[in-house]
Amino acid sequence: MQFQAFNFHPVIATRITEVGYITPTPIQQQAIPTVMLGRDVMGLAQTGTGKTAAFALPILNRLMDGPRGKVRALIVAPTRELAEQIHESFVTLGKQTRLRSVTVYGGVNVNPQIQALKNGVEIVVACPGRLLDHIGQGTINLSHLEVLVLDEADQMFDMGFLPDIRRILGHIPAKRQTLLFSATMPPDINKLASDILTDPVTVKVGNTAPPVTVAHALYPVEQHLKTGLLLELLKHTDTDSVLIFTRTKHRAKRLGEQLEKAGYKAASLQGNLSQNRRQAALDGFRDGTYQILVATDIAARGIDVSQISHVVNYDIPDTPEAYVHRIGRTGRAAKTGDAFTMVCSEDTIMVRTIEKKLGTQLERRTVDGFDYSVPAPKKDAEFARPPREPRPTRKPAEAKKSSGPSVNPFKTDHPGNKPSSRPQQARPGAAAGPAKTVFNSSRRGK
Repeated sequence: MQFQAFNFHPVIATRITEVGYITPTPIQQQAIPTVMLGRDVMGLAQTGTGKTAAFALPILNRLMDGPRGKVRALIVAPTRELAEQIHESFVTLGKQTRLRSVTVYGGVNVNPQIQALKNGVEIVVACPGRLLDHIGQGTINLSHLEVLVLDEADQMFDMGFLPDIRRILGHIPAKRQTLLFSATMPPDINKLASDILTDPVTVKVGNTAPPVTVAHALYPVEQHLKTGLLLELLKHTDTDSVLIFTRTKHRAKRLGEQLEKAGYKAASLQGNLSQNRRQAALDGFRDGTYQILVATDIAARGIDVSQISHVVNYDIPDTPEAYVHRIGRTGRAAKTGDAFTMVCSEDTIMVRTIEKKLGTQLERRTVDGFDYSVPAPKKDAEFARPPREPRPTRKPAEAKKSSGPSVNPFKTDHPGNKPSSRPQQARPGAAAGPAKTVFNSSRRGK
């Protein structure tokens, strides 16, 4: 089967040929005809299976007819990186359509987003937090929405976005086409799907086993020896592009720094970085500036790099599905790849669960010449946070000095923010100051 069989609009069909799409992937082959019929779809698919094009192409095809300048398609994603990746796909595939797409997420200046929405767009790719800010501020109009896509729904649940999703659903038309994609199907996502999808068609591909192009094995090691074993593995392995997964943001940052000190071109990708630094790390990993990228699961959503030669699980994932998802990031595009997972004694139950899911026992490996007998330090010196320096305290005499009334610049509109020689007590029944709706840049995952 080839893409011509889908009978796309001539403009889109021409663009598909220009970008080099010939044979659809399994999820594209199954999902595209159903989406084009206007049916709701429940898609179970890993990152890297081609699911973005599976919904982007039918959406572009649908939006070719109908009004312009109104938000008619909304795609909700858990992370900024994934939102940008989806947006780039719409821009690339819809180049000749004159359809406009914008990303909406936090951590960046909100004004360009407001201006783009004001100028008129047909497609919005958003993270839940900033989208709710726009809804609350009245800077986005979703009354003309025709298609809603929830991508990586399981990750949105893991990040605590399920209440936000349900709030968003209350602001969009009930009559719409809804597409929900998820790598796994925990009970909460299954419940969400049953609540928001109408007579859906289920599409399931590449969800039960790693790609056959990936060779994967376990490396038993104690926690305090993981970094040493990792350096030994890198030293004796012909690695081109290595993606390393850690459990926490702090550990990703520290491990990236340790690899840099060891002489590797390494960067970390974690939620504490600014958007510019996150994008620089991603771009550097794609173009080869960085040989190694250390990331958490959540931060790694949106990484679409086909030439990854090795995946290393510094920390074992929490579910068998996450294990398959992680190691599936290598061995793409008909290339072979390797995946190493470091496991400690406390990981035994998860190892058995993964092996049961895969239906096979994973190979255990050791590294010749590595000293596994080094005792653990009394304290975690490797990943312990540095002690905080004591904050200087003002002397009582200094605290009393004042050249005039003291006003808190962040609470100038609050009735209790008045100069006083003693702490003020809240009066029963006192009215609060005027509430303001602002764009909350601290909301997670925007």
